[in-house]
Order: sequence, then C-alpha cells, then structure tokens
Amino acid sequence: MRLWITVIMVIATAINVKAQESKTMSESEIRSKLTPMQLFVTQEKGTERPFTGEYWNLFERGKYHCVVCDAELFESDTKYDSSCGWPSFFDSKFKDNISEKPDYSHNMIRTEVVCKNCGAHLGHVFNDGPQPTGIRYCINSASLKFKPFNEK
Repeated sequence: MRLWITVIMVIATAINVKAQESKTMSESEIRSKLTPMQLFVTQEKGTERPFTGEYWNLFERGKYHCVVCDAELFESDTKYDSSCGWPSFFDSKFKDNISEKPDYSHNMIRTEVVCKNCGAHLGHVFNDGPQPTGIRYCINSASLKFKPFNEK
C-alpha cells in the first residue's frame, strides 16, 4: 500500500510540474533558451556533478534567479560554503518563488526544490545547514542565473 501511495505522489508531482511549465513557455521555447546541462537539470530533474557548476564557489554580492523564467530565488547574503560542491543557501528572501515537494527517486526520501513560477527543478533542501535556520538549500548552478547587485 505504501508503495502505491508513493507512486501516486510521484506521478501527481510530475503532472503538476509539467502543467506549471506550460504556463510560462512552450517546450520548444525552453529547449531553445537553455544549454543541454540546464535542460537536463531543470526539465529532467538532473544533477550536475559536484564542484563543476559555475556558481558553487562564487561569493560575489548579488541575486540568483531561475535560469528558465528569471524569478528571484536567492540572495548572496544567505549563500555559504557547505563543502558539498553545489551552491548552498541557508535561507531565501524569495520563498514565494520556491516550492518544496517530496522526492522519492533513487531509493531516497528527500525534499525537492522547484521554481514556483515555472516548475524548474532547482535542487534539494536538507536539515543540515547552519544557524539561524538549520537548513541547506543545495541548488544546481545550471538552474541559476547570477546577477550582481550593480547589474539591473
């Protein structure tokens, strides 16, 4: 019974994400806009290898936006070095733009982080971060676009 509930939840989540994606851009528009890695991460729920992404070791001041729809997701003052190989944030000032969903893939129980505006897969959130929140948003660089504060 538990397995069927899990399967139903995963299918419902996938349908919901695809429905959200179609609200903002067509599949062909998304494909033409993104690199193969960005497409793999944001649309196929992939993961880039640790320590290979553009932003894992970037600590300039600015904002991180969704690479698909440009929604604001994180600010640099909540980014920290977690030594995990992906950009890590202990909080978001833009929680209205982020959604968390159960993720049962790869025989694990995790919490997926998606862009609430377009449904793009961003990464996962864990309960092993620093204070004051104790959480770690572990986000793929390929799902982000960094904009320095001096850029509009």
